[in-house]
Amino acid sequence: MSMIRPFKAVRPAEGKAHLIAALPYDVMNSEEAREIVKGNPISFLHVDKSEIDLPIGTDLYDESVYLKARENLYNLITKGDLIQDEKPCLYLYQQVMGGRSQTGIVCCASVTEYEQDLIKKHEHTRAAKEADRIKHVDVTNAQTGPIFLTYRTITEIERKMNEIMVQKPIYNFIADDKVQHIAWKIDNDIDIEFLVNKFKQVPSLYIADGHHRAASAVKIGQKRKSSNPNHTGNEEYNYFLAVIFPDSHLAIMDYNRVIKDMNGLLKDDFLHKVSEKFILEDISPDSQFKPNTLHTFGMFTPYQKWMKLTAKPGSYPENDPVDSLDVSILQKNLLEPILGIGDPRTDNRIDFVGGIRGISELEKRVKSGEACAFSMFPTSIDQLMNIADANEVMPPKSTWFEPKLRSGLFIHLLD
Repeated sequence: MSMIRPFKAVRPAEGKAHLIAALPYDVMNSEEAREIVKGNPISFLHVDKSEIDLPIGTDLYDESVYLKARENLYNLITKGDLIQDEKPCLYLYQQVMGGRSQTGIVCCASVTEYEQDLIKKHEHTRAAKEADRIKHVDVTNAQTGPIFLTYRTITEIERKMNEIMVQKPIYNFIADDKVQHIAWKIDNDIDIEFLVNKFKQVPSLYIADGHHRAASAVKIGQKRKSSNPNHTGNEEYNYFLAVIFPDSHLAIMDYNRVIKDMNGLLKDDFLHKVSEKFILEDISPDSQFKPNTLHTFGMFTPYQKWMKLTAKPGSYPENDPVDSLDVSILQKNLLEPILGIGDPRTDNRIDFVGGIRGISELEKRVKSGEACAFSMFPTSIDQLMNIADANEVMPPKSTWFEPKLRSGLFIHLLD
């Protein structure tokens, strides 16, 4: 079973959502955030990237950054830019991008179920990044960015969501990036009970994106539990803010690779080594190649332009959920043995380009001096779930989700 819980969301007052809602803190740097908030004192970036309101050069992990985040959050509440619902509710959050929509239920998920691995993960987390979010949540006493969860679609839940979406939304705006954001409040007790009970039929939830935020929320819950002699299990810190999408709504985009040098190899030697594990096909000089099936790759080099690479049979174990991923096949058969990229997490000779930027970005990077680029076929939601079910971990930079969930639309206070 999966537990979802209604909560008293802190959220934008009427007419303020388009000004407050902001992209997640980790998709931009401080300089970009300062530029984004110009002329907008109520952007949620003042909370999620509060260093923008401190002197340039302030250490991102300095105590003053977290104190400023708390100050900015509660100023928004005090001034009425953010309001809090009087009763626990569920919410629907729909995003529309490029003609495709995805709709999820905004709720709180269970720290206990995360600990019991009923909420399944597919990534390792880094201690430093966890520590930052732990501090942010602890000092602000709030979860400000939702964890992006998914589950295998249940028809009855879909039907109830569709019924709710004929009602008047509480928010409906188009952001600067042309993504439309629509939200509905579910305050009818019958609807809430129906959805809570239906989710008890969901065997597992899966983290699609937000592993660090989830791990941090769990550690805050554990910390507060251990320091509360009157702990009951019903406290808000036992739950974390989430948006849960049916898997049928989601699409993972490609996450492409750019390599800075050829590891000392000349053209003929490089292509010969690649041909040992891949079938190479020339592409028309004026054409790009974006893979449209598993185990195929596009390769762009200054001397060969685009080529299609197809993994040869036997170059990967077909029944292994991790090693049969395209990112694993490319890493283990080309990037590591030929180009010398041993650990893509730490090697500064490799960079990653989200599919939202298009493969023209790969051409641009190579024409600007980088050595070569690889376009990838996207990892599927089924692959993600199968890996999580097997308690395995995906290679780094395997998935790119778009559109990104906006922060500031729904905030969960911990008491």
